[in-house]
Amino acid sequence: MRRLASVLDTLESFYGKQTAGWPTDPFLFLVWWHCGYPPSEERCNRGWEALRAAVTLTPTALAAARSATLARVLKAGGLVPQLRAARLNGIARSVHADFADDLHAALGRVPEAVARKALRKFPGIGAPGADRILLFGGVVPVAAVPSSCPHVLVRIQSGREGPKYTATYRQAQRMIEAQLPATLAARRRAYLLLQRHGRQLCKLKSPSCGECPVSGSCAYFARLARGAAAREPRARGR
Repeated sequence: MRRLASVLDTLESFYGKQTAGWPTDPFLFLVWWHCGYPPSEERCNRGWEALRAAVTLTPTALAAARSATLARVLKAGGLVPQLRAARLNGIARSVHADFADDLHAALGRVPEAVARKALRKFPGIGAPGADRILLFGGVVPVAAVPSSCPHVLVRIQSGREGPKYTATYRQAQRMIEAQLPATLAARRRAYLLLQRHGRQLCKLKSPSCGECPVSGSCAYFARLARGAAAREPRARGR
């Protein structure tokens, strides 16, 4: 099994250094996340830019903004703008009333489990989303895994992801926890590189293994190669 640090070095040589394409402040991430639907970086960024041009992005200002105004600008990010506008109003009111306008500071004052529970009360935030906010917000160096592609690291190191998403996500987390230092820099780098690889080559369906820079030490690719080798003699014997 190739160690994760070595895998990341190879991926970084292939893709280059990666940077987060979203706001890292916890409150602003929550706002950005609801700027697009269905959520994607491209749609969220379009809605985010439109929202920034129309409204001051503070809890107080967003809580006071008219839902009709928010819905109008959020159309730039995709579907159900009225619902997303209502959610932004609600998020802003909650951060203003429950966290004294500073969600980042409030999360940093409580144990990790309490911070995670608080984040999961916001609409659209599950366990992977809470991990992402804690890591990129600089609150806790958790072993966050890209929610869209937890299979990537599991494939590389164990050869096959399981059928259950939660189990695959947790397995990837354990690999990160065991092999990387518990620092923000190390775990942010892992998140971003694994996310890029999952989006570009190591897709859940029809991965592009022939183009993959780590295929030579990937357990998933080795399993595919063994399967192909086993089928070849049978094909010749027909």
